[in-house]
This record gives sequence, C-alpha cells and structure tokens, in this order.
Amino acid sequence: MDQGKQQRTGIFSRLKEGLARTRDGLVGRINLLVGGRARLDQDTLDQIEEILIEADIGAVRASQLVEKLRDEVKRSGNGTRVNDIIKNDLLEILGQGNAEITRAEPGTPTVIMFVGVNGTGKTTTVAKLAFHYRTRGHKVMMAAADTFRAAAIQQLEAWGKKVGAMVVSHEEGGDPAAVAYDAVQAAKARGVDYLLVDTAGRLHTRVNLMEELKKIKRVIARDLPGAPHEVLLVIDATTGQNAISQAKVFSQEIGVTGIALTKLDGTAKGGIVVAIKDELGIPVKLVGIGEGPEDLKPFDPVMFVNALFE
Repeated sequence: MDQGKQQRTGIFSRLKEGLARTRDGLVGRINLLVGGRARLDQDTLDQIEEILIEADIGAVRASQLVEKLRDEVKRSGNGTRVNDIIKNDLLEILGQGNAEITRAEPGTPTVIMFVGVNGTGKTTTVAKLAFHYRTRGHKVMMAAADTFRAAAIQQLEAWGKKVGAMVVSHEEGGDPAAVAYDAVQAAKARGVDYLLVDTAGRLHTRVNLMEELKKIKRVIARDLPGAPHEVLLVIDATTGQNAISQAKVFSQEIGVTGIALTKLDGTAKGGIVVAIKDELGIPVKLVGIGEGPEDLKPFDPVMFVNALFE
C-alpha cells in the first residue's frame, strides 16, 4: 500500500471512531427501527424523521428526506433502501462546493483568520492546524490577536515551541489589529507559508466584538491584498442547532468562508455538518475528532458520509 493510501486509510479509521456516537444515534437507530422490514408504514416514517431531527440534520431537510423515502416505498413497494437514500441525499448536500482551504499565490503567505465565540476550542484549533501544516513541512506563523485572554496568548506561545511555529504576540490588553499587522509584516519578511490568526470570542457586547474583528480583517487586507484567504468560524459540534445561529451572525457580520467544527467525537448530533451546509451554504473545512494535535482533519464530505454509514 502506498503512503498516500495508507494515510487516507488511517484518517478514515480515525473519522469512523470519532463519529461513533453520531453513527449509533443516527444510522444505528434507523437500522434497529427498520430491521430489514420490506414495508415502511407511516409510524415508521415518522420515527425516522424524529431520528434525523435529533441528529441535528435540520427539520426541513429531515422532512424532505422522509418524503423521498415515502416516494421510494410507493415506487418500488419496499423500504429496504432507507440507508442508500439518506446516504445519497447527504452526499448531494455536502458534495457541492470545495471544502479545501483556499491557498494564496505562490510566494505569498496564506492567511487564515479564526473567529467564533469563546469556549468552542478556537485557540486549540489554530494550534492544531499549525501542527498539521508543520508536519507537512510548511513554514507556519501564529498571531495571538486574542489579546483579551492572557491564557490564549500563553497557549499559542507554548504550542509554537512544541510544533516549531513562529508566534507574534503583544501584551495582554493590547490592540488585536496591531498584532495582526505585525504578524502579516513578519510573515512576508520571513517567507511564511501559512499565517494563522487567533481572535477574541467575547467583548463587552456583540457589536464591539464584530467591530474588532472587522478592523483586524481590514488591517490584514490593506497590508496583503487578497487576504485573509479564509475566515474560518470555529463551532463546537456539541452545541447543536445553536451553531446555526452563531454561523448566521458571524457570516452576516464578517463574511465567513468556512467552518472548523470541533468536538465532533463528543456528540451524537454530527448531522449539524449537514445542517450548516444545507441551511447556510457554508462548507465545513476542518473537523476535530479527538483531543490529540493530529485529530484536526481537513473535511472530506465523501469520507465523512462513508464513515457515518460503514
């Protein structure tokens, strides 16, 4: 087996493991309910709809899926293709659009700005992505632009030493936009491949937070045209449908290009991946499926759906 195939097999196994709770709560429950029966009555279809909603796929999409199942029963006279129909529908939703991280032109730092509320694992996600790129031989810099939490600055500095990534930081309480400016200057001067910008998740009001983030984004764009190349919203998968409202707000205010979904291994509601893409059109680009630094993975929609149904 070549190295690339080996790596993909390893990622798939880890993803399967990380999605165990969602698989049990969604596919496992549907399999128990249907149990190979040839026909699906109304009560069974209602229960399937409930299972889909409880997995956070979204009420509208759950209803549409059940309609497809009902049509299949009418057309073929049997309900043995439940999993196939659900699987194909999820692939159709998630498979549209590019889930890869956008890259800058060669010779220019790719700038990825991370936003989101506190407690979602934002700083850890920044550090894990730095680890991901460092293990692939890239030159990485992190900007500690969450200057309101000393712990965030210290955390990034500790990670920087651990994975061999440069860190730009100021004193606690300093101007976050000034940190971003210095980081862009340093990244250009040092030939950095990736600049990962951590930001605050809570200020006195939501308006204050959004204005601060807009200022950071403007400073980056002014100093490096085309940047930030990605604005990734970090969402905790265990928050369920609350993730949708977070994504709406940040997307309207900042212009989110993708989602980094953390703690996917800690929830039975992994259907939120589908709901975010389905309802908001924002692709999930990174998923966290464990505590280790290697457990942040680029999101592969086909691999995700296959891991869910295997």
